[in-house]
Amino acid sequence: MNAARQPMTKITEVAAAVIERPGEFLLAQRPAGKPYPGYWEFPGGKIEDGESPREALARELKEELDIEVTDASPWITRVYEYTHATVRLHFWRVTGWKGEPRPLEDQAIKWQRAGAPDVSPMLPANAPVLAALALPEVMVVSDAAARGIDHWIAALSQHVVNERVLVQIREKAMDRQKLQHLLSRALARAQAFGSRVVVNGDCGTFPQCDGVHLSAKLLMAAGERPAGSLVGASCHDEAQVAQAARLGLDYIVVGPVMVTASHPEAAPIGWARFAALVAGCPMPAYAIGGLARTDIPAARRHGAHGVALLGAAFAA
Repeated sequence: MNAARQPMTKITEVAAAVIERPGEFLLAQRPAGKPYPGYWEFPGGKIEDGESPREALARELKEELDIEVTDASPWITRVYEYTHATVRLHFWRVTGWKGEPRPLEDQAIKWQRAGAPDVSPMLPANAPVLAALALPEVMVVSDAAARGIDHWIAALSQHVVNERVLVQIREKAMDRQKLQHLLSRALARAQAFGSRVVVNGDCGTFPQCDGVHLSAKLLMAAGERPAGSLVGASCHDEAQVAQAARLGLDYIVVGPVMVTASHPEAAPIGWARFAALVAGCPMPAYAIGGLARTDIPAARRHGAHGVALLGAAFAA
């Protein structure tokens, strides 16, 4: 006899907004009469039948904050089990709107400094979202072997003074002594200005880094999340994206989106395929491959957190 099937947990679909202005984002406090009263959260609400997440986002922000959304891009999707419900949160980054946000539902609102929110208590689901939001929109992928270590370090040193970036040291052909030298200098320059450094796992293990970046091969071979405060991976298909989600990684890099000089043999996937791969991802995704800073708006429109740049990293 077949065992009786357990009923599936009903998931409530929710549209959530990361409303951003330079250096800040907006949080709202849940009013009395709702679960978790007094807790702070990202504005938004339930997606009604027949609505898309984008439509629900616009409606909720008009009802809650009296603003009309003019520019919003899909970001990450997170599932969280509260005691009262299981919710799937479709996060959108809202960067354009008409009107000034004002509370219409007896809730407090407060602008928070990016990377340093100070309100309390926070909804339990917020922690990974805030960590994801704190990631820079540009990843710098090293090409020190091609440029020369001194030249690349000089460019990095000048750049991190003005922009916080995520640095990936990826020098697979460099011997360990040179790699250690490069890494020590990169850490000293980047961390002093708030940028973080991860090392590509194919280069070996370096505990002094902020974390590790897994190649697609290492990702698929991993049975658990590697040690490190920041762990990401390169992904090229659905199976790799799903594996990154299972391991609970902090970000993924997806591509190549365009033709790239560093990997001319790799067929570009284009923006439509990129968007399909990252749709519904629980972690931020960087687009990579033949891109420049001018491609950031297009990347965001297709669901990217930002872009990963090699040769174009230090271009004006």
